[in-house]
Amino acid sequence: MNDMNLPWSMDQVPLMLAPMQGLTNRAMRALFAEWVHPDLLFTEFMRVHSTSTKKRLSLSDRREIAAEDQGIPLVVQLIGHGCEALMAAAGDAQAAGARHLNLNMGCPYGRMTSGLTGGGMLRRPELLDELIPALRQAVDGTFSIKLRGGYDDLRQVFTLLPLFERSGVDFLILHPRTVVQEYAGLADHAITAEVVRSTSLPVIANGDIRTAAGGRRVLEQTGAAGLMLGRGAIADPLLFERLRGRASAEPKRQERVAMLRRYLGELTERYRQLFCGDTQVLAKLKATLATMDDPAFGPWRTELKRSRTLGQFSALVAGLE
Repeated sequence: MNDMNLPWSMDQVPLMLAPMQGLTNRAMRALFAEWVHPDLLFTEFMRVHSTSTKKRLSLSDRREIAAEDQGIPLVVQLIGHGCEALMAAAGDAQAAGARHLNLNMGCPYGRMTSGLTGGGMLRRPELLDELIPALRQAVDGTFSIKLRGGYDDLRQVFTLLPLFERSGVDFLILHPRTVVQEYAGLADHAITAEVVRSTSLPVIANGDIRTAAGGRRVLEQTGAAGLMLGRGAIADPLLFERLRGRASAEPKRQERVAMLRRYLGELTERYRQLFCGDTQVLAKLKATLATMDDPAFGPWRTELKRSRTLGQFSALVAGLE
């Protein structure tokens, strides 16, 4: 790991927007970039085609690739299996402009659990001995890994740290649950703290960071180099600014109302430009509601979820008090 190769400065505690499939599309990322300026942005995961001998990434994915997004470093996340396929995909991504690449070893759903993709890669750790060094060599810029603590053993990560270190991985993003847990229970940041103490690699803490107080507590208790914000940030984009001390750490209702109106209103306009038709726009907007668990807005969120038209949804947003 080369300190000069990190996509943030060494005097910085980076706050990153997590890659979330179906949510952190380019319209969402652009809104976050302009409004709350995360220190790093990630693409949704890009599926690596293991059978294609031409292009390993889809045309639509390649169009998303860049070194930066709105002036912020953009990390391209790959998900797939097979050394040859992943190395070829890394080459394709870099040819399309990627500077920062990340390997997804944490996704807990569907094929990612039962196969050797995403979190499923942790089922066959012996295959990583060839893959990780080869992929590191194939990446000219930064190469990072986002992973769970283990497949079904939360301490599996400790057996992988020597491999990551000798391979030259630049940084790790750790979600301290197992793959089989999915999102049950709570992220165990005592494991994060132990990983930080056990490796020379920068470790970014991820998982259940939903408030400014919670994020600061994780930083203090773990010694992590930074934070990755997922569902907490999708529910409250100002979480970035709350952590920086530039917005209320414990906002009053009217502050939350103003944030939600702006957020969902601007997202609606951006989604109109990106997606085709009101039905698709409405479905994408409703997907964000799953991250919002503030009981003070529970009845309003239920009404939003029941909206039949984009007009009804927008009227409910505008009428929130």
